[in-house]
Amino acid sequence: MSQTFDDAMAAFSPALPLAVAFSGGADSTALLAACAARWPGEVHALHVHHGLQPAADDFQHHCVGMCARLDVPLRALRVDAGHTSGESPEDAARRARYEGLFVLARGDGVTPLIGSVALGHHADDQVETVLLALSRGAGLPGLSAMPARTQRDGVVLYRPLLRVAAADIRAWLAAHGTKWIEDPSNGESRFVRNRIRASLLPALDLALPQFRDTFARSAAHAAQAQVLLDELAEQDIGLVGAPPRIDDLQRLSRPRRANVLRHWLVREHAFAPSTVQLDELQRQIEACVHRGKDIRIKVGAGLLRREGEVLRWYNDPPSQRPPR
Repeated sequence: MSQTFDDAMAAFSPALPLAVAFSGGADSTALLAACAARWPGEVHALHVHHGLQPAADDFQHHCVGMCARLDVPLRALRVDAGHTSGESPEDAARRARYEGLFVLARGDGVTPLIGSVALGHHADDQVETVLLALSRGAGLPGLSAMPARTQRDGVVLYRPLLRVAAADIRAWLAAHGTKWIEDPSNGESRFVRNRIRASLLPALDLALPQFRDTFARSAAHAAQAQVLLDELAEQDIGLVGAPPRIDDLQRLSRPRRANVLRHWLVREHAFAPSTVQLDELQRQIEACVHRGKDIRIKVGAGLLRREGEVLRWYNDPPSQRPPR
């Protein structure tokens, strides 16, 4: 199941023109160099400047120089990657990076849309993502880790290196005499992902040498199971409605009700409730046996409450909602 870097690139067949998310690190450098060599004139680089550390300016200068040597056009954007209260710095930086990539790919009316973006995530990243999901008690969406191909806002995201070990990517760069930069934050133990990379992956290499393949298979099984749950939820939305009717929700089993509620909130309002929020919502739905019984629970940035016979979610402050 594992691949060498060359085998992965030989199997990679994206729609062109193609953009590569380029940080200047080893993984994106190898991906950009290989893509530029294979599809000359069809490859662009997208660089998101986080501004989170003094070295960020140096990262961008390095990327400018590398793209000039590869004869690859570079689009760069500075973003605010600061985190809000209750949000982890890692999650905030990841969100800002993706938002920046989509802005760059969509263009500005002068630079055209690039519909295909390649990301340098590799097999070690995939394992780290699964372990992070386990550490947080995540469900199937988290355990599914990163897909090899997905689409968002009209842009297709490719991850062609998910079956390639990080060490193989660096070996390819060394063999081709291609230099990259190391992000100093990768060595900071305050980040959970860095602790996993430094401590758990070497231990897994010793205890379970095939762990990259087996973790990838487990993630694929989780993703397949999630597809089935999504299909069931779509069928159940047809039964309970959107917004869902309380009486119809009460007729479902608890697991099935949780599945359709989570799916509805993600589909309609772009967020997933926490386990605690979903458990409380289930309790209130089950207790809602009288017509005048209210349902009221904070979910995400808004309020989920009863309105007549259905549940509705409001993103304005509760004080502005009329009493029910």
